[in-house]
Amino acid sequence: MIDVVAAVLVKDDKILIAKRKLEKVQGGYWEFPGGKVEKGEIPSESLIRELKEEMEIVIDVKEHIIDSIYDYGTHKVKLIGFISTILEGSIVLNDHDEYRWVTLNEIDNFKLAPADVEIADAVKDRLSYIH
Repeated sequence: MIDVVAAVLVKDDKILIAKRKLEKVQGGYWEFPGGKVEKGEIPSESLIRELKEEMEIVIDVKEHIIDSIYDYGTHKVKLIGFISTILEGSIVLNDHDEYRWVTLNEIDNFKLAPADVEIADAVKDRLSYIH
């Protein structure tokens, strides 16, 4: 199983989702940004590193929200989701084609990567103040 971290970035009653580049695995799907946990890292450290690499932002990891385990057939992923906020930087897309700040009501209009669906559902339960 591959451990992967995901940031549910919250700002102004919206959350950030990003669309994977078409040439990447799961290309064209929307996701909560993040990446693989490297050997020797704890998940929150991985998330800070990944968001710096992928989007050139510095984040504050607030709280663990859920672990979503998904079997893609060729590999199984444990997606570890964290509520986070941006501390500094402007988003630069290095691994995604686009990003959007969406409300919880809007998120169902996007084709989420399968492992991200459970995180989106947990976010809806936890952050009901985001409409």
